[in-house]
Formats: sequence, structure tokens, C-alpha cells
Amino acid sequence: MFNLQSNPQARLGTDLLSGLTVALALVPEAVAFAFVAGVDPIVGLHAAFMVGIITALLGGRPGMISGATGAIAVVLVALVAEHGIEYMFAAIVLMGVIQVGAGVLRLGKFIRMVPHPVMLGFVNGLAIVIFLAQLGQFKTIDAAGAMNWMQGSQLYTMLGLVAATMAIIHFLPKLTKAIPASLAAIVAITLTTVWMGLDAPTIVDYLRSMTGDAAATLHGGWPEFSIPMVPFNLESIMIILPYAVVLAAVGLIESLLTLTLVDELTDTRGRGNKECVAQGLANVTCGFFGGMGGCAMIGQSMININSGGRGRTSGVTAALVLLAFVLFASGLIEMVPVAALVGVMFMVVLGTFEWSSFRVLSKVPISDAFVIILVSAVTVFTDLAVAVFVGVIVSALDFAWKHAKIIHVSAERDATGTKTYTINGPLFFGSTKNFIELFDPKNDPDDVVLEFQHARVADHSAIEAIDNLAERYLRLGKTLHLRHLSHDCQQLLHKAGNLIEVNVIEDPHYHVADDALA
Repeated sequence: MFNLQSNPQARLGTDLLSGLTVALALVPEAVAFAFVAGVDPIVGLHAAFMVGIITALLGGRPGMISGATGAIAVVLVALVAEHGIEYMFAAIVLMGVIQVGAGVLRLGKFIRMVPHPVMLGFVNGLAIVIFLAQLGQFKTIDAAGAMNWMQGSQLYTMLGLVAATMAIIHFLPKLTKAIPASLAAIVAITLTTVWMGLDAPTIVDYLRSMTGDAAATLHGGWPEFSIPMVPFNLESIMIILPYAVVLAAVGLIESLLTLTLVDELTDTRGRGNKECVAQGLANVTCGFFGGMGGCAMIGQSMININSGGRGRTSGVTAALVLLAFVLFASGLIEMVPVAALVGVMFMVVLGTFEWSSFRVLSKVPISDAFVIILVSAVTVFTDLAVAVFVGVIVSALDFAWKHAKIIHVSAERDATGTKTYTINGPLFFGSTKNFIELFDPKNDPDDVVLEFQHARVADHSAIEAIDNLAERYLRLGKTLHLRHLSHDCQQLLHKAGNLIEVNVIEDPHYHVADDALA
């Protein structure tokens, strides 16, 4: 039923080892995001397992890793604080339904509308976010419960282990690629820490510092089915609907942008609509089995790709190993020093950040450079969804502004005295003002022809501009002929009834963008 290997060349052993590496990195992330959302760590760990395995099996992008994410957690925190965890589960179910609907309606294709400068800003901003998130691991909680930066030998030990992890990841592939460098680094640093008895915080230390419970553990049970305990009425729907819509949008945007990035890195093409459906099914499952929901994770996806994981097996392995840690081997994963995982994520940051963007900033148009910087900044200070929306809107406005100035006309008279205006360029909402100013109805002859062969009437604003121009000629007792105007444009013009008399000569086959025709 499922093709676990995305292509014949994918090596099962590499995918298995890569999945194990990803599982080690997923644990602290899931725990941290659970705390952000205000829920128990096991809720985040169960979400990472369920979202990870379902999207690995059913998703449109082999090799991409999904799980509990900060983008989802940030939206959930207000809902959990105000209404409780059961409303969170209900919102996650509705979020999944919306995402499935987006996939069925084939809305995943709209990710193609994201301009390249926005993608660069998204990648750079996310790399900075990942880096800043790791800095929290360099803090400890004192006896009074306050967070303070590490100092003295503890800080030096932490920095040394992080540097050693990064060195192993960098240099080991030059010697052998038999095992993923990230996995080798985590195992080596863990064994070194245990053998030398170094004072380095482990994953369980991190968990206990976050919960304040000295006996806290990662051990847990299987996810259990449960219908969210919320009243099934309009009031409940009105509470969860706004959150569900935002969660669905944030999840799909992050997932589809990560899919696009992995496509570029692997020189392959994923299926966006299929990924939307898989993400939705995963989140519906989370809502009914006690998970906090999630989406694609760019950091873990980069770890997987850099470790050689290309097939679905890597994602399935990561999810199953994560569950195995929770059920049977929590003691082993709790021994891993946080420094080893920080080192892995620092290497992800170095590999994710588009360093070439510094070089292209001086070569691309100023507006594109501005978009790159803007999206990076908005990603860091707000969230991914807002950054992408801002970037797309600014890019669209810049495009409209530039093309609004392109339209121009050339005029000539024939032997009969008829004046022909040949229009060149796009006619849309941004260029209508310039379009109107190109004509001189008072001094024009009685017969005027507008030639649209080299122009494109793009939207209803353009139709209104043509209508208004025709009315100006009509008031002066002159006739305006429109040549090479599309049939749908003719229909919209004719809606004005007898107020405007327009001769339409010939028509090409293109469609104007207008709600009336949708």
C-alpha cells in the first residue's frame, strides 16, 4: 500500500540511521513546544509521533519530517490558557478538517505564488529563529526559580561539547559516510559525557527544570482514543473556529514552504495537495488521540536530508523510534546531553541560512532586497505565516507599481480621418489612471478606435476604465470602437445597457479576472 522507498536508489540503511538521528532531535523539541502551548510533555511527544508517521506514509514529500512545532504551539497557548486542553483537541480536529479540504480543493498550488525573495527571507528568518531557540539551552534555573546564563566551568563544558559536536558533523563525512554524522556526534558526545562524568545538562535535566518536578521523566504510554470533551453547540464552534483557521493556515504555509525547500535541495518535486491532505489527517488523528497537532519541521527535515534520508522510511523510522523512546527506552534518551542536540541544530542553522543572499542583495532590485530583509525580520519577531503574507503582499504591490507605468499608446490617423490608438501593456487596477490620461476626447475625431491586440485587460477595474472612457466620448457625440477585446470583457461592458454605445470588433480568447465570471 505504501512505497517506503521514494526511489530505487534510496538506501534502506541510510534512511534507518537518518531516522534515528531525527528521533533524537525530535524529543527536546516536542517537549519544549508542549511547554510553550501549556500542556503536558507527553501531549507534544504523542503529537510528534502521530503527525510524523502519518505524513511520512501519506504525505507528498518523502524525506520531509513533520511533528509538533513552535508555530502551532504559539497559536495554541491562548486557547489552552482560556478554555482548557479539551478545546485545544477540538480545535486541532477542525484544523485537520480544514487542511484536508484545502488539499481536496487543490489549494496547495497557490504556494507557487510565493516569490523567490520571500523564500529567501523565510529560510534566513527561520535559521535565525532556530539559532535563537538554542540559546535558551545555555540558561539554568537557580534556587529561587530564576533563569540565569551559565557561568564558569559549566558554560565552558557546554561550549566545548557543542563545538565538538559541530566538528564531528563537519569532518566525519570527509572520512566516511557509512553512518550519519549527526547520529555519530550525538552518540560520541553522550558516551564521552557519561565516561568522563562531565557536568553537562541532559534531556531529563531540561525536562525537570521546565516542570519543576525532580522526578519528571519522558516515559509514557500509547496514545489513547478520546473524543474532545466540549459541548457540541454553536458557542463551542465559535470559540475554536478562529483558532482552527489560523492553525490550518500556519501549518499549511510552513509545510508547503518546507516542501518547496526540500524540493530544491533534492532536485525533486513533491506533491503539495497530497501533503495538505496528509497534514490534515494527521491533525485530525492528534485531536482524537491526545496530541497537540503539528506540521512540517524545517530543522528536522534539514537534519534528515543532510544525513542522507530521502525515502519515506526515514520519516517512519523517526516516528517509531520516538515512540519507542517514550514507551520502552526513556532512560537512554534522557542521558543525551543537551549540548549534543544544540550542536546538531547549530549545524542545521549553518546549512539552512542562505549565505548567498548577502551576495545577491547588491545585484537584485532594491525592492527584492527589501523583501528578503523584511521577511527575515518579520519571521524572527512574529511568526512564519505573518512573514509570508507580508512578503507576498509587498511583492505584489511592488509588481503592480512597476507594471502600472508600462502601459502606453501610439496614435495614428487613416485616410478617412479615423484615429486609432494602439494600446501596449497590461491594463489593470494599477494602470487605469495612466490609461485614462493617454487620451484626448475633446480634440479627437468623431470616430476613434482602441486597438487591444498588444494589451491585456486584466481585471474589473480595467473594464470600468474602458467604460468611463467610452462614456466620455459618448457625451461628446463621438463613437468609440474597441478592437481585439475578449468576449468576457464585452459582456461586462454590455452590462451598462444603453448608456454606452460601443462597437466591438473581433475578440481573442482570454479571460478577465472578475468575480462576476468566477
